[in-house]
Amino acid sequence: MLSYQHLYHAGNAADVHKHALQAWMLDYLTGKEKPLTYIESHAGRGLYDLGAPEAVKTGEAEAGIFRLETGFAPDHPYMRVIAELRAEFGPAAYPGSPMIAARLLRGFDTVHLAERHPAEYEALAEAMMPYAARVHQVDGFAKVQELTPPMPRRGMLLIDPSYEVAADYAEMARFIGLIARKWNVGIIALWYPILSDGRHQGMLRELQAAHGEALRHEVRFAPAREGHGMVGSGLFVINPPWRLAEEAARVAAVFETLAG
Repeated sequence: MLSYQHLYHAGNAADVHKHALQAWMLDYLTGKEKPLTYIESHAGRGLYDLGAPEAVKTGEAEAGIFRLETGFAPDHPYMRVIAELRAEFGPAAYPGSPMIAARLLRGFDTVHLAERHPAEYEALAEAMMPYAARVHQVDGFAKVQELTPPMPRRGMLLIDPSYEVAADYAEMARFIGLIARKWNVGIIALWYPILSDGRHQGMLRELQAAHGEALRHEVRFAPAREGHGMVGSGLFVINPPWRLAEEAARVAAVFETLAG
């Protein structure tokens, strides 16, 4: 949907879950000197100001990163990136997933970021100017199909749509099945919201039936405000890196201790 802008939700509890595990996976992958490919289907703007009126209006960051960050060690790759950005841009700076990738990957890695929304694309292109990332103003699903299997074949795909279109749920299992067949060695990570109305359940049943070895990890938290339907965050990871389940359990413990 071209109406969606993540600035209203940046740094929320779902971002903390998603970004902490994304950062850990990228840090794990860069532990070897081998080059890799990183692809995002719905990148957003890359860098967010949590002091902006849009972010302050929803208050989601207050219940998210500002509440939960004390649960992470300072040397966690997620917190390292946040600390770097705060030192450079101020205490309200927050990294989107493209910025986390840009900060953790190396110059010899290949990065493709797709973002269709015109304003979000412009902000993303500006944020990525210092980095060797290829930014595409296109439909993310189509771009992923075009890019896979990539070279190098070692790497990761993050799929993070807005879920404002019903087809994002209905078509996801088919789409991921197609990409997994084309890129059978890639880490394919799908983020999804856990909603009080359960509309995500059908998608997950299809995914689990087709990818029984995938890692499914979820955390729960209180709605950001009265009437808000998102009550948790999930990641479905095909070809999960070694020990990702252990890291996911540590992240879950942060939410169990600190989330409202």
